[in-house]
Amino acid sequence: MSVFAPLGAALGHLADALSPLFGASATAAAIVVCTLAVRAALHPLARAAVRGEKSRTALAPQLAEIRRKYAKNPERMQREMTDLYRKAGASPLAGCLPMLLQLPVFFLMYHLFTSRSSGLLGERLLDAPLGGRWTDALADGGPFGPHGLVYLALFVIVAAVATVNYRRARKATAAAPAGVAGEAVPGMAAVTKFAPLLSFATLLTVAVVPLAAALYVVTSTAWTVCERGLLMRDRKPAAGLTPATAE
Repeated sequence: MSVFAPLGAALGHLADALSPLFGASATAAAIVVCTLAVRAALHPLARAAVRGEKSRTALAPQLAEIRRKYAKNPERMQREMTDLYRKAGASPLAGCLPMLLQLPVFFLMYHLFTSRSSGLLGERLLDAPLGGRWTDALADGGPFGPHGLVYLALFVIVAAVATVNYRRARKATAAAPAGVAGEAVPGMAAVTKFAPLLSFATLLTVAVVPLAAALYVVTSTAWTVCERGLLMRDRKPAAGLTPATAE
């Protein structure tokens, strides 16, 4: 028996519990509920990532001093910056942890709706099969057919969320002191520069993965933009981070 069969059965039981409210789309609703549960469980890590981001902003003066002092010794500069981040507990990669921990759940949704042993391939969201893809919708009624309209709604949601993320990221990058991001990790500065554009890559993901996985991505992305908006309302640096932190 496939390892995905028990997981598919568990999702099916949740769908049965939701069926009085959502009818034939109960499995899709179960995916949304599971996604929200996963993101709620990861919320403490998201809060920690935001605190780390504020801490890195507060470290900007020390980083600038290290760059000035060790400008002719890149290796020593790298060590000093790494030590500064370590002492302040502000890892440059802390913000990646919530995203990485979601990957197993995403792949689970992908496999559940591509594996016949899961018993879920026939489930639907309105008229669109959860195991189908956008290309299937285009072949069955076109972009404005019954299946295509489901994807169109998802694309609109993703585009709106990506636009909010893009504007927010550009604003944060412009407001951050020079050198805050990417100093302790080679190549991170380039990632930071192009990261705002990555939000729009979600559109491609939704277009190529099974609808069930796309539903997970859309729900998780919408959660992220709302969660980050709430957590970033107070942009003051983390308390206790002063130049003495690096001493």
